Amino acid sequence: MTVNKSITRQPWLAAASSMLALSFAGTPALAQDSAEADTVSDIDTIVVTARRRDESLMEVPIAMSTQSAEQLDLRGAADITALQRTTPNLTLQVSRGTNSTLTTFIRGIGQQDPLWGFEPGVGLYVDDVYIARPQGAILDILDVERIEVLRGPQGTLYGRNTIGGAVKYVTAKMKGEPTFRARANFGSYGQHDFIFAGSVPLTDTLSVGGAFGLYNRNGYGENLYTGADTNNKDAWSGRLSVEFSPTPDLFFRASADRTEDTSNANHGHREAAVPAAYAGPPITVPFGINVPAGAFPVQEGVYDTWAGLGDFNKVVTEGISFLAEWTVNETLTLKSITAYRDGVTTTEGIDFDGTPAPILDIAAPDTVYDDNQFSQEFQALLSFGGVNGLVGAYYLDASASGGYDTIIGLGASAIPGAPTPNLTQGTSGTVDTKSYALFADFDVDITDRLSLSVGGRWTRDEKTGVVFKANYLGLGSPLSGGNGIQIQLLTDYTNSLTFEEFTPRASLSYALTDDMNVYAAYSRGFKSGGFDMRGDAVATPDTVNGYEPETVDSYELGLKGAFFENRLTLATAIFHASYNGQQVTSQQVNATGSGVVSFIDNVGSSTIKGLEIEGTARFTDALSADFGLGFIDAEFDEYLAYAPNPSAPSAYVITDVADSRQFQNTPKWNGNFALNYRHDLGDNGSINIRGGMSFRSLSSMFETPAPEIDQEAYQLYDVSVVWTSADDSWRVGVHGRNLGNEKYRTGGYYFPGLAFGDSIIGFYGPPRTVTASLEYRF
Repeated sequence: MTVNKSITRQPWLAAASSMLALSFAGTPALAQDSAEADTVSDIDTIVVTARRRDESLMEVPIAMSTQSAEQLDLRGAADITALQRTTPNLTLQVSRGTNSTLTTFIRGIGQQDPLWGFEPGVGLYVDDVYIARPQGAILDILDVERIEVLRGPQGTLYGRNTIGGAVKYVTAKMKGEPTFRARANFGSYGQHDFIFAGSVPLTDTLSVGGAFGLYNRNGYGENLYTGADTNNKDAWSGRLSVEFSPTPDLFFRASADRTEDTSNANHGHREAAVPAAYAGPPITVPFGINVPAGAFPVQEGVYDTWAGLGDFNKVVTEGISFLAEWTVNETLTLKSITAYRDGVTTTEGIDFDGTPAPILDIAAPDTVYDDNQFSQEFQALLSFGGVNGLVGAYYLDASASGGYDTIIGLGASAIPGAPTPNLTQGTSGTVDTKSYALFADFDVDITDRLSLSVGGRWTRDEKTGVVFKANYLGLGSPLSGGNGIQIQLLTDYTNSLTFEEFTPRASLSYALTDDMNVYAAYSRGFKSGGFDMRGDAVATPDTVNGYEPETVDSYELGLKGAFFENRLTLATAIFHASYNGQQVTSQQVNATGSGVVSFIDNVGSSTIKGLEIEGTARFTDALSADFGLGFIDAEFDEYLAYAPNPSAPSAYVITDVADSRQFQNTPKWNGNFALNYRHDLGDNGSINIRGGMSFRSLSSMFETPAPEIDQEAYQLYDVSVVWTSADDSWRVGVHGRNLGNEKYRTGGYYFPGLAFGDSIIGFYGPPRTVTASLEYRF
C-alpha cells in the first residue's frame, strides 16, 4: 500500500521531470508535416467511426483515443500493445505464457483468463469484424489507417462483450492509384523485420492490394535446461484485398488475412526458490535425466527459465470478410459485413513450476485451442434533416474448444495438503455460441448547439457447453497422449443456456463554442454468461449450471475542445460505473489432495469511478507536447468466493471477502507525456524527434493480493528520431523503447505453498531495445 499511496503524489512530478530531461534530447512531432500537424492538433478535423459513421472526434459523445498510421509509424509502434503507452486507463498486453494472446482491460473491466469459451470484456474489431477470441489477437501494425480505443460500455453499436470498451483496427482503403511501401527493421536481439504493402488499380473500378510482414528476433532470455530461446519472435502475417466500385454509389471489398506465429512459448520467471521438501533423492524428469528437484535455483535473468516443458508453440489465425455498401440516396446507405475466422493454437504446454521436474506442469495435446466464427451484420445508415443514425441486425455462430493435462508429478504425502504423487487432471471441452442482435442509434439536432443521441440493442446468446474433467494416475492422460489410468471422474456434462439483455444508451451534447463541446452520457454494457471449462463437479456441483452474465451501468461527463487558437486541444471525461456479476476465475488446491479446483463465478458487485485527460499542446510550429492521465478508484462492494468447508473438506462454502480483494490489471494512476520536435531541412527533408514517458502505479495480477508478483509502480522511457525525405518517399528512423531497461511484470501464475512447490511465476514486458528502420514508399 505504501507504493500505491506514494504514486498518487508522483504522477505530475514524474511527468514534469521527464519533460525537463527529454527536452534536451528533443522530441518527435505529432506534427509529421504541416498537414499532419493540423490533423493532430485540431480535434475537430480528426475523423473517426466510433458510431459506425464518419464524424469529427469532437462531436462524438464518447471518451476515445485515436492513433493514425503516421503517428504509430513515427513512434516505432510494432503492434497494438504500444497503445497502452499513450491511452489513459488502458491495459493492452501480451498474455502470460504466450506470444500472441491479448490481455485487454479498459477502466478496470476486461479478461485475463484466455480459456476457450470465456468471453472478453473488451471487444476487438478489424474493419468492423468482431474478433471473438484473444488468441492471435496481438495485431501487428501492418496496413493500418488508424486505431480507435473507445472507453466505457459500447453495448449499443458494438454489442458483444464491449462492457469495458472496444478497440477498432481500421485498415487503409486503396487510393485508386498505384502505391507501394517497403520497410526493413534491424535492432536489438538480432531483430530483422521486412514489411511490404501496396495496391494497384486494374481498371477505373477495380483495385487489388495487400500487405505482408515477416518478423524475426532472438530471445530476450534462454531456457537454461533445453537451450531454447525464450521471448523470441518468429512470425509472418499477410492480407490481400480486392475493392470494386462499379458506380459512385456502390462499393465492394473482399479481404483475406492469415498470421502464423511459431515463436517459442514465453516461459515465466520463477519468483521463489523450489522448497527444500522437493529436493532429496534424484528423480527422473520427462527428458530422462536424473536430477534433484531442488537443484534449480531462482534464475538471475527475468527472461530465463529452467522449464522442462513447453518450448514449442504455434498459433495460426486466418479469416475472410466481404463488405458491400450501397448509397441509395442522400438519405439512405445500406451496408453488409460478412466474415469467417478460424484459429488454432498448438503447443507442448506450460511449465507452471519453472523447473525440469513435473511439480506442476500443463501438458497439452496437439491442439490446445481451436476456434472458428461466422458473423453477418446488416446496417442501414440514415440521414435526414437534423437526424443521423442507423439501424441494424447482427448474427454470430462461433465454436471454441480445447484440452490439456495438469500434471502433478512430485506431490508427497509427507507434505501437508500436497496432492497425490504422479496425479494428472485431464480437462477438455467445447462451447458453441449463437448470438442474435437488433440495434438502433440516432443523433438528433435539437438546436444548432444542442443534440440528443439515443440508442439501444437487444441481444440473445444461446450457448451449449460440453465439459469433461477426470483424475488419472500417471504422468499424462489419454487426452494428451499419456498412459494414465482414470481413477476419478470429476466432470462430464452437456448443458445449454440462453441469455437475453437490452442495453440502452443516451447522451446530451452541447457546443459551448464552435471549438468546444460538452456531453453527458449513460450507457449499459452486457457480457454473456457461460460454462467453466475447468469446472470440478465433485467439489462444486453447481458448475454444471454455468455462470451468469455481467452488466455495467456507466455515467459519464466529458468535454472536448480547442483553445488558444488551436494551440491546445483537450479531451476530458469523468465516469461512474456500477458493475454487477463480475465473472472471476480463481484456482486453489483441493483440501483432499485431489488436485486443482477451478471456479468461474459471478462474485458480486463493485463501483468504479475515475477520470481521463488527454490532449496536445503546440508551443510553436515545430515544438509540441502530447499528454494523458488516467485515474481509477475501483472497489468491490461484494465479493462472494468459495472457501473449504471445515466440516466437509472435499466441499466448499461461499463467503463474502470483498474487503480482501482488489481489481486486477487496473492501476489507480496511469499516464503519459511526450515532447515532439520537427525540424524542416528544406530540400533535404525533415527530422522528427520524440521523447516520451509513460507510467503506471501499483497493479495487481489477480483479485486476491499476491505480493510476490503484483507489479509496483514503474515508468517507461522511449525516444524516436525519424528523417523523412522532401518528397516523402524515403524514411529512416531509430527507435529506442524502455530505455531505462525497466523490469516490469505483465502477468503471472500463483500457486504458493508446499503443495505445488511454491510455483510463483512472473512474466515480464520487453527490455530495452533499439530498432533502426529504413522505408521506401510511393
